Amino acid sequence: MIAAIVFGVLLLFMAYLAKRSLVIVHQAEVAIVERFGRFHRVLTSGLNTVIPFTDSIRTRVDLREQFITVPPQPVITKDNVTISVDNVLYYQVMDPQRAVYGVKDFPAAIEYLVQTTLRSIIGDMTLDETLSNRDAINARLQEKLDRETNAWGVKVLRIEIKQIDPPQEIKTAMEKQMRAERDKRAQITQAEAQKQAQILEAEGYQIATVNRAEADRQRLVLQARGQAEALLAVQRAQAQALALLKEAGADEAVLTLKALEALAQLGQGPATTIVVPSNLAEMAGTLGALARVLGGGRAPAPAEQAGA
Repeated sequence: MIAAIVFGVLLLFMAYLAKRSLVIVHQAEVAIVERFGRFHRVLTSGLNTVIPFTDSIRTRVDLREQFITVPPQPVITKDNVTISVDNVLYYQVMDPQRAVYGVKDFPAAIEYLVQTTLRSIIGDMTLDETLSNRDAINARLQEKLDRETNAWGVKVLRIEIKQIDPPQEIKTAMEKQMRAERDKRAQITQAEAQKQAQILEAEGYQIATVNRAEADRQRLVLQARGQAEALLAVQRAQAQALALLKEAGADEAVLTLKALEALAQLGQGPATTIVVPSNLAEMAGTLGALARVLGGGRAPAPAEQAGA
């Protein structure tokens, strides 16, 4: 009976020793082992063995990329404007031993370091520079934090400012400025559109005027050409008529006919007074003789003229 009890106690003790000797470390983490209270070694992922009672697990460190959300904090800019800034930081533990023994609670230390560094950077910038240079602030933050946290075995991968919140009166002024800027751009765009429309309209009017002038010129040219041809035809007909009269021996009659044509043209003109030559009767007689010549008749005797 006593032997069975002793065997059972030994069996339980062996199970306890086995449990204390075997340590399972998960993927993407390590375990810090201390021996008699001092750092001994780092256990990697998998099944590991330690010496019971002398070795102990101090802590487990996650080697994955992690992030810290820094709560909003008041920051004073160079031009004495208090703004609220919050950001998020991504980091990764590169040296577990330094991360555990180099600083107490390194996530809290990183958060505090972010706050102090952010105050230092934004304190050298105006509000406008802070609002327009967010990427530059992120780059300077990452550079300084990575240099400071290197002693802790931590690598700052990136840091991003989520929001920069100025005071309400500054927001109102900025909104008014943005609204005025939008109105200004709209007016400029409208003015440019009107200017372009006027230019196009003027160009169209100019082209239409040129086309009308060209059409008028061509019309006048054609009209003048037609009038010239008509006048030439009339002159040719008159020349032929004069040639026929001359062949018939009616030189004086030709002159008389031309004189009467001139009188007829004067009668069709706008003048209200016409001067008639004194020898009009002689001209009429000559014209009668001309008519008889053209008609093939004979000239009347003086007695017939008197009887008439």
